[in-house]
Amino acid sequence: MAILDKHKILETNATLLLVCSFLVVTIGGIVQIAPLFWLENTIEDVEGMRPYTPLELAGREIYIREGCYVCHSQMIRPMRDEVERYGHYSLAAESKYDHPFQWGSKRTGPDLARVGGRYSDDWHVDHLRDPQAVVPESVMPKYGFLENAKIDGKYIGDLMSTQALLGVPYTEEMVINAQADFAAQADPDSDYDGLLERYGEDSVVVRNFDGQSYLTEADALIAYLQMLGTLVDFSTFTPVASR
Repeated sequence: MAILDKHKILETNATLLLVCSFLVVTIGGIVQIAPLFWLENTIEDVEGMRPYTPLELAGREIYIREGCYVCHSQMIRPMRDEVERYGHYSLAAESKYDHPFQWGSKRTGPDLARVGGRYSDDWHVDHLRDPQAVVPESVMPKYGFLENAKIDGKYIGDLMSTQALLGVPYTEEMVINAQADFAAQADPDSDYDGLLERYGEDSVVVRNFDGQSYLTEADALIAYLQMLGTLVDFSTFTPVASR
């Protein structure tokens, strides 16, 4: 009876209930989160992962700016139906350079974690320009204006410097050459050897992504989309837990 009386006091006192709830949630959170700081493999290193190139990073900023994350997740869960539809489940390491990450929780459109290389650049251009012409049942808005929005990467080095402060391993050389690398990735006739040397010859795609004679926001966004899910070779990947 005494226990019931005490429980009644807790239920009828809103302030006390709020304080006790906060304490319970805090203790539970600490118990779950604190051990992660002492586990070396919280985010395992995976071969192939690298920071975004300047053009891909700019594309990611456009992706966030236009609210693409509201309708598209970038997290494939380790369940059969997810893996069969989208590909290998997402690894924490694939988002370790994301600030903020784009995992998402809503799928008005499909998950994009493995969209890189799945469609051609022309498909992406057509899809951005008029989604319903490519996927009739789509409710995605039109983003054709991105083809006319010129960009020059003037401030991309500043953005990379900020990312470096958050732990992204951009070197001083990468930051100094940011604007040149930005332009080089969308111009196959440019001198892009330095870009490949800095970011990886096998993982960086160099081409005119939207077919325009000048660099546009569509180039940057498509460069970002075409990279998603392509850095890890899952044919040779073995999770740490099963090694």
